[in-house]
Amino acid sequence: MTRTTREAPHHRNLTCVKEYRCRRPDCLKRSADYDRTRNRLVAYGRWQPFTDAEPVRQHIRMLSTYGIGWQRVCRLAEVANGCISRILYGAPHEGRGPTKRVRTTTADKILAVKPSLDHAAPSARVDGTGTRRRLQALVANGWPQMRLGHEMGIRHHRIIWDHVRQDVVSADTARRVRDLYEQLWNVDPASRGIAPRHINRAKEIAVANGWVPPAAWDDDYIDSPAATPDLGDDVDRYTAIAVDARWLMGEHGYTRAQAAHRLGITKTHLERALYARPEEAAA
Repeated sequence: MTRTTREAPHHRNLTCVKEYRCRRPDCLKRSADYDRTRNRLVAYGRWQPFTDAEPVRQHIRMLSTYGIGWQRVCRLAEVANGCISRILYGAPHEGRGPTKRVRTTTADKILAVKPSLDHAAPSARVDGTGTRRRLQALVANGWPQMRLGHEMGIRHHRIIWDHVRQDVVSADTARRVRDLYEQLWNVDPASRGIAPRHINRAKEIAVANGWVPPAAWDDDYIDSPAATPDLGDDVDRYTAIAVDARWLMGEHGYTRAQAAHRLGITKTHLERALYARPEEAAA
């Protein structure tokens, strides 16, 4: 009697081999690697197939503040949608709340997804602070808005003006502006054929609106809503980090780990700044 082999619904984990008898070479290799790792850890007494789900849950929620939704996390981590859905919401139709434990391998995959703008879906809505500041800085350097629109493939300059004023933008727009800024922040507009009168006009607009040039922004802080431009004031880096972090934790309820992610630094670096500048506590 022959056993019928069902087609696996996907080939991202061990299910296709263990339950559907999949024989794809890459799936068999993944299963064999898992078995070898398990046997080795069991032999050393270090086999921990499950871990606490709460840190994973908090990480997923933190990623959502960067415009990386949980379904996007599924694709980036290469885990099933149902897995993350159970971590966040449980199974209400079965009367079960969010799961308390998760496979260690699954946790490692999810925690490996970092809060990067490059990971956000193109249409995801993200904070527009960095986009706004970059466009304003380029105008302050003499780049006319119409030319910036042309460089981004946008024909109508009013769209650029809208981006300058928006609090949130699409992740695709944020990435395009970021890449454009990297290309032009230290380029003289005159070297690209921009007429002096257009350069002067752009600078006049920037002055009238209080926009500052790229030199006033630290690349590590240009995206931080709490950051302020450096206009020559003598403020050391630890003080700036402490002020920004306490603002994020006080106003938005960030944990220290989440604040460190938002500021683009390690948690250890943040801890040092907070310890070194206790006098910078928010009023």
